Amino acid sequence: MNQRRTAGVIVLTALAANLAWVLFVGLPQWYGTPPQSAVAAAAPVAPAATGRKIKARLFYVGEDGSTLVGVEQDVLYGEGAVAQAKAIIEAQLAAPAEPWVSAVPPGTTLRALFIARGEAFVDLGGELMRALPGGSLNEMLTIYTLVDALTVNLPAVNAVQLLVEGKEVETLAGHIDLRRPLAQSLALVAEPTGPTDGR
Repeated sequence: MNQRRTAGVIVLTALAANLAWVLFVGLPQWYGTPPQSAVAAAAPVAPAATGRKIKARLFYVGEDGSTLVGVEQDVLYGEGAVAQAKAIIEAQLAAPAEPWVSAVPPGTTLRALFIARGEAFVDLGGELMRALPGGSLNEMLTIYTLVDALTVNLPAVNAVQLLVEGKEVETLAGHIDLRRPLAQSLALVAEPTGPTDGR
């Protein structure tokens, strides 16, 4: 009788030990508990007050409304051609300081960008087409603002194809064929007649 009771106690003790291991060791390993570093990384981090910058030539509408003006601006530094291309396009899409006026409709966003064999594919939000004024000149100014911003500043980019909402488009406003990458064209660019530091 005592042997049965002793055996029962041993079995119960073993079961309790196994249950404790499952609850406190096994389950956390199987289902995962975020390590301390992951919890810390998930906390929101305030953006850095300043970052490394480079000089880049961005393009804005000239005083006559029919040309582009190249303006040297500070742009965030990007590690590698793709990151730098994104930084340049983001800067080009941002609202410019006076007296400059952007040829790109306000609110246009960069969705994605990649570079393959010297060609940059720039995927922009639908605001670009919805807010673009009509006319071939406005369309050309908008397109070559973006094309020249990349090809002038990045030796790794020889041509640029604009996409809208992730898709190839024939044209933005019915005049310029966008079904293929476009090479740099400075035919619309005039010499600046105002301050070149964005002030």
